[in-house]
Amino acid sequence: MKYYIIAGEASGDLHGSNLMKAIYQIDPQANIRFWGGDLMQQVGGTLVKHFKDLAFMGFWEVIKNLKTIIKNLNFCKKDIAEFQPDAIIFIDYPGFNMRIAKWAKQQKIPTHYYIAPQVWAWKENRVKDLKRDIDHLYVILPFEKPYFEEKHQLKVHFVGHPLLDAITQFEKKPREEFLEENHLDYQPIIALLPGSRKQEILKKLPIMLELEKSFPNHQLVIAGAPSLDANFYLPILKNSKAKILYNQTYHLLSHAEAAAVTSGTATLETALFEVPEVVCYKGNPISYWIAKRVITLPFISLVNLIMEKEVVKELIQFDLNKENLLKEMRIILEPEHQEKLKETYRSLQKKLGGNGASERTAKLIFESLQ
Repeated sequence: MKYYIIAGEASGDLHGSNLMKAIYQIDPQANIRFWGGDLMQQVGGTLVKHFKDLAFMGFWEVIKNLKTIIKNLNFCKKDIAEFQPDAIIFIDYPGFNMRIAKWAKQQKIPTHYYIAPQVWAWKENRVKDLKRDIDHLYVILPFEKPYFEEKHQLKVHFVGHPLLDAITQFEKKPREEFLEENHLDYQPIIALLPGSRKQEILKKLPIMLELEKSFPNHQLVIAGAPSLDANFYLPILKNSKAKILYNQTYHLLSHAEAAAVTSGTATLETALFEVPEVVCYKGNPISYWIAKRVITLPFISLVNLIMEKEVVKELIQFDLNKENLLKEMRIILEPEHQEKLKETYRSLQKKLGGNGASERTAKLIFESLQ
């Protein structure tokens, strides 16, 4: 079978790589062409375009890069038409993927959406587009199945969260080995996960680095974005001793005592490693102003949304400042608070549906093509 997969972000690259492994297990002769990143490329297939050329965050950033986005859309349609896949698999990244899905449906190419667009957060009108353009929808959050099936009468498959697969497969290094090979000190680690896009890192990382002065007995270690080299970080780090690690986020989280984490998938990853965290968000003021008016969710982190209560503290926009971050970091470093939080994290894991999301999804896609 011929599969065309489109993942436009780092998290999509991770889940796409595990899905590809599962597809190759069930269909060893699979011919896979994809948009993604280094992890997907390591599995096999043919990389068409890297996600680092696609990631534009926020309303204003999208407007500024509209010509590039249109050019990518046209190129993608042409590439799919030439490849003639048996199935297109969309992974998250709805702004781009929903446009390709509309076109693909008109071409009568079977459409599969793995990790459904978060229409429950905003742009609920996209549900009618999903009904029209997507043949098979695979959801990964427990509250999404009743949302789509009961509220919108749209049949979906709840496959569980693929992060559970990724973390189960992860092999933790001994602490001493991890510290020595990365030239780190033996102090406890506060992990900084400032995101993968330039805009978000520039706004959040300088505030996160303020923790250094107030926690002299800890070391700050940054999870570097795979798509950005060290030269990008140098001006931000000029007065800091913080170290950057690339492609080692899971190793970093497995040895961290606490973390400051940008909103998004990373908040859930941090929780699944049972690391106490403060969730940080600060965007372009125009983008934030617009988002405030269209998004009505009570929380921005997946941890809080899934648990339906405030489990981890969220510092959003103007609340994300040095004083607030220091205060919240002191709280989560208290042993009593850490133990209580870890208990809640274990409840979160149970709600996510168990391992095997990649295998379940690959099986459903393959069976649909028979």
